[in-house]
Amino acid sequence: MSQAPASPAPTLSMTQVLLCGALIVTLSMGIRHGFGLWLQPVTMDRGWSRETFAFAIAVQNLMWGATGPFAGMLADRFGAFRVLIAGSLLYALGLVLMGLATSGLAFTGSAGLLLGMAQAGTTYAIVYGVIGRNVAPEKRSWAMGVAAAAGSFGQFLMVPVENWLIAAFGWQEALFVLGCAALAIMPLAFGLKEPKASGNAGSQQSIGQALREAFGYRSFQLLMAGYFVCGFQVVFIGVHMPSYLKDHGLAPQVATYALALIGLFNVFGTYTAGVLGQKMAKRHILAAIYALRSVAIVAFLAVPLTPMSVYVFSAVMGFLWLSTVPPTNATVAQIFGVQYLSMLGGFVFFSHQIGSFLGVWLGGRLYDMTGSYDIVWWLAVALGVAAALVNLPIREQAIQRAPLAATA
Repeated sequence: MSQAPASPAPTLSMTQVLLCGALIVTLSMGIRHGFGLWLQPVTMDRGWSRETFAFAIAVQNLMWGATGPFAGMLADRFGAFRVLIAGSLLYALGLVLMGLATSGLAFTGSAGLLLGMAQAGTTYAIVYGVIGRNVAPEKRSWAMGVAAAAGSFGQFLMVPVENWLIAAFGWQEALFVLGCAALAIMPLAFGLKEPKASGNAGSQQSIGQALREAFGYRSFQLLMAGYFVCGFQVVFIGVHMPSYLKDHGLAPQVATYALALIGLFNVFGTYTAGVLGQKMAKRHILAAIYALRSVAIVAFLAVPLTPMSVYVFSAVMGFLWLSTVPPTNATVAQIFGVQYLSMLGGFVFFSHQIGSFLGVWLGGRLYDMTGSYDIVWWLAVALGVAAALVNLPIREQAIQRAPLAATA
């Protein structure tokens, strides 16, 4: 006899969870999405190479991924509230120290290590764990789409604001203002404060058992492989596209509008992916997203580079930007249940961030070596095709487990 993962009874209202969770993701993702706007002012003012800046952001993404599973474990064990409070404080501290850093090492410590840990404690894996435990399975993919769409709206809202802050006050003062904004996550965290027992109610697995089960399951491995490509593509584009456009003679505001358009259209893309995840196989949604990204990049590189071609590419890529997030996390919840959703989501996201590290670092490294981003663009195309293929064999059915008594 076997049994599928069971879901605990909700303890918070869906409206409260979605509202507070969406606002937290709006702030945490919105702030980080504009970091590419700091590349040129920081490197020019400090006399650093682009690789110095890119390496710090690469470390940030890697640190975000590396600490994500541990933040998820803490959230599953002690509640998301405490993790969000710590993450908010780290976010504010990291932004302030990023503005004060005068060496590449200090910049990597603040923009890389501190902000990476802060993002692990304030973004999707933590919020999705609460959503998974407090939203019914038949609405879970949709709810995750709503939260992801909020993060996209944060990008649309915050990128122009950050550009204005840099222009009006200077790049350092702009970071100090954002540090204050990051503290707003703390009061919102109260809306995701679950009763102590909710995370472990009906517990049937230890953390070790959950990890052995997930990492021994082929579909979990394939999800991680696909998410690696997602990270490579979006972080390379998000950080390096402003400089790519400026190198080709386009006005700085073109990059600002491009990043804002990515955020705007991602609102629709992530919501659509969440809705479709309730109606069709999530592996097909993911395969289509990765394949279409490759097609969009090829078309972007093939046509003459103009503001209009940039805006069209940004709209298309924006629709596909974070639309991988709801179906990926909903698949994890569907296969393994929600008891350790934050932790398992953190491990999948770690793979995403390894890809992010390579995308942003190789962008800077290969640019300094060749004076061009062409190699990385085409690498992103090839990886997109590979990701589309590895998602097709994923099995989405709930994993079957032996009853606890029989196992004992």
